[in-house]
Amino acid sequence: MAEPRPEPRVAADLPVHVFGMGADDHPFFQNAKASNISKEGALISGIEHQLKVGDIIGIQHGNKKARFKVAWVVDAGPLQKIQVGVQILSDQECPWKELLTTEKPAQPILRQNRRRFARHKISVPMEIKDERVNTPMRVNATDISGSGGYIETILPLPIGTTLRIEFWMETEKIVTTAVVRTCDPGVGMGIEFTGLPEENRQRLQQELAKIDPHGSGFAEGVKPS
Repeated sequence: MAEPRPEPRVAADLPVHVFGMGADDHPFFQNAKASNISKEGALISGIEHQLKVGDIIGIQHGNKKARFKVAWVVDAGPLQKIQVGVQILSDQECPWKELLTTEKPAQPILRQNRRRFARHKISVPMEIKDERVNTPMRVNATDISGSGGYIETILPLPIGTTLRIEFWMETEKIVTTAVVRTCDPGVGMGIEFTGLPEENRQRLQQELAKIDPHGSGFAEGVKPS
């Protein structure tokens, strides 16, 4: 069965109150900003307390509040402080749902199709780990080549995030590091494999071509006939 498409997101900048229990086991309550909002979750910036993947926090917008689960955590530096991706719990009502019908949806970034390796529209299950968090996430890459791929997710990680990637190609397990190169809020993220030797990249590309002989794109310098 095909997986559902990611929930459309809205490019917003909402003031919210965030509260819960920090990693130091002390309660906190603070102001923050919510962006890339949808009925399912949001990106929260400006957190001043350490949180862990899996923590449950409360988020209030206006006079409405709900509980959310932390999906990922990134230290975004002095300006954005700690950023977290959150997903609403199934029994909660989205506190900003009225805004989703009036705001403009965030659009994926369009890119020129100039790649070293042709991409293949193959769904490849992967396990990815943010090296700063080390909590695995199971995702599907839907557009993959010997140099990287595109992962559909409603909570893409920030550009520059370093990942550890594991997946199987036929009977071979591939383990490599990767870096998030593009981030399309509410849609997904593009990753570049950084730990594969050239020989392994070529071999991976050959295996992908066997599964999908025509590919879904053209390598750099190659034009369709």
